[in-house]
Amino acid sequence: MSDSNRTDFTNPSTFILLGIPGLEAAHIWISIPFCAMYAIAVLGNFTILFIVKTEPSLHGPMYYFLCMLAVTDLVMSTSTVPKMLSIFWFNSREIDFSACLTQMYFVHSFSTMESGMLVAMAFDRYVAICNPLRYSTILTNSAVVKIGLAVLLRSGILTLPYPFLVRRWPYCRTNIIPHFYCAHIAVVKLACADIRINSYYGLFNLFSVIGMDVFFIAVSYTLILRAIFRLPTKDARLKTFGTCISHLCAISALYIPDLFSSLMQRFGHNVPLHFLILITIVYQLVPPMLHPIIYGVRTKQIRDRLLQLFIHKEP
Repeated sequence: MSDSNRTDFTNPSTFILLGIPGLEAAHIWISIPFCAMYAIAVLGNFTILFIVKTEPSLHGPMYYFLCMLAVTDLVMSTSTVPKMLSIFWFNSREIDFSACLTQMYFVHSFSTMESGMLVAMAFDRYVAICNPLRYSTILTNSAVVKIGLAVLLRSGILTLPYPFLVRRWPYCRTNIIPHFYCAHIAVVKLACADIRINSYYGLFNLFSVIGMDVFFIAVSYTLILRAIFRLPTKDARLKTFGTCISHLCAISALYIPDLFSSLMQRFGHNVPLHFLILITIVYQLVPPMLHPIIYGVRTKQIRDRLLQLFIHKEP
């Protein structure tokens, strides 16, 4: 049998991203809410960065962590959404192999970084509520820098094997990725090789990061809630409890879709692919959109400063 009709993708120069397979006819309509969510996320996170930078009274640990989270959200969402919109609007499906690996690294790395920043912010709230008298001595500027570097190094090191493992495999079936970005598991499924090491490492990464981070967040908020119920007045308890609940909702919006999507892509063979991809888009857009609102606008100091930008007081 002739091999003339067989295309060799052992070293593909480009991949083809399909967007959302099965929903190609609705790409334009689907893009509208996701584009709006991305615009809100970009505007909200840049606003947080601007306000903290221009207001000296906000130069403290809590707001430094918030800025780190804002930068993380901006990078993570911008790593995928512009390409996704170019697929939906202009049918621009090609992505260079090296660009694909770079996108993969940034998405997975900053996703891990976002999780680490939520742990850091939970620790910040724990110290502020449970040990307020020691807050300034525990969370010094030096401590904040060390925590930020630790989160950065952890995410960078844990994600580093992904592009190296993907690059080493031969691709002899197709170069068509049934996704809107170069997700690790979506790319390695195209390889003509035993990819169990990729799958095992991906699961290890997923459970070690989410498992460890969720544990520390749960411990922090359990101690916080215990301290809340010891507050002397009902109004103080309700106010602080409402803030914690909103934080926990933001945390759940990150972890639940991420865990569900990752597990279903590996084991959910009967789950429609377009449903999994829509869950992934929500996971990548909802937290960056919610964080400026929950951690920023709901914070009195930032809200007051934001109002000052739009409301000019009479002399």
